[in-house]
Amino acid sequence: MLFSVPAGRRVKWYSMNMRNIFVIFILFTLFASACQKTDSQSPAPETAAPDIAAKVGPAVITEQDLENKLIFLPEEDRDFAKTSLGRTNFINALVREKLAELAAKDAKLDESDAYLSTLEDKRAQLKEIYEDFAQQTLIRSWYEQLEESGVTAVTEEEMKDYFDKYPYEMTIKQIIISNAETADQVLRALKNSPSRWKELERQYSVAPEETRGKEFSFMPGEFIPEIEVIAANSASGSVQGFVKTSQGFHIIMKTREKRLSFKDAKERIAQILRMQKEDAVLNDLKNKYEVFVYEKN
Repeated sequence: MLFSVPAGRRVKWYSMNMRNIFVIFILFTLFASACQKTDSQSPAPETAAPDIAAKVGPAVITEQDLENKLIFLPEEDRDFAKTSLGRTNFINALVREKLAELAAKDAKLDESDAYLSTLEDKRAQLKEIYEDFAQQTLIRSWYEQLEESGVTAVTEEEMKDYFDKYPYEMTIKQIIISNAETADQVLRALKNSPSRWKELERQYSVAPEETRGKEFSFMPGEFIPEIEVIAANSASGSVQGFVKTSQGFHIIMKTREKRLSFKDAKERIAQILRMQKEDAVLNDLKNKYEVFVYEKN
């Protein structure tokens, strides 16, 4: 037997459920429409290229820009900039720079005379630096080629022969004076009273401040040849001079001399002999390229 429900009640239940469904449908439609409208008003998030770290107006800051800037930071700051927080701070700093740059261009500051003049000065300076770097690189390559070809190579036998002749190191101090007359007066005073050395050096020396009062130690072949000869033929404690060089007139005092071991002198001798061989090549080139040196009176 079927379960019977009064006809009027059944119609009423059906009508109420239909209204509920209709209301739910209307609410869903309105919600979906609102969501669609919101989505259409909000721009989709940009997906940057992998090498772009930030975008500032028409400009971009690339990962390579970050790397290029990082090398100028101190080591501890570089390490911090590689952390998540440090990277954020670093990018923000570069964004600030880019904002200032864009604002300056909008203000036409990049067209001002002061700006263009400053750039021109820097361009000339960088050109000079580049040309000097190119020259030094070329010269270094030439010296390396001389050594690789054996022209300036130094043998063990050559070093031992040199050591047999010059197994010692000399130490001197010197006063450099600007003119011969004063140098002669100072030399006479020191011959009579060597203890006045510091007094007369302070009064008359034209040597660079950082070299005054300093002693110089050298093996034969490492210093100014004229001074080496005088020092080699002088007793320790004696005052000798004066010797003229491009720096002025030198008065010297030999303070000591000591014998070296071949082990201690070996590298120094190798450098001396290498320089002597380089000088020989350069002297030959003087004849080839006709060198003239003009001295001022």
